[in-house]
Amino acid sequence: MLVLSRRVGESVVIGDDVTITILEVRGDVVRVGIDAPRSVAVNRAELLKELGATNQESASPSEQTVASLAKALRERPQRD
Repeated sequence: MLVLSRRVGESVVIGDDVTITILEVRGDVVRVGIDAPRSVAVNRAELLKELGATNQESASPSEQTVASLAKALRERPQRD
């Protein structure tokens, strides 16, 4: 990980088209501006982590869900 010190108004350029600028520092909070093309996804890490957890939960059925699905399949009418 690259660690840099920046002051308000200073920027870091990533690649040819992403610029990160320090907008404000107030106590332990830093406001950061990110200028990037629309094709570059910019997300907060905690939201991605939460989304991943939600997706994992949705993709992993509970034992109760599996049991009720198995029961429904056993009880369905047979076709000729």
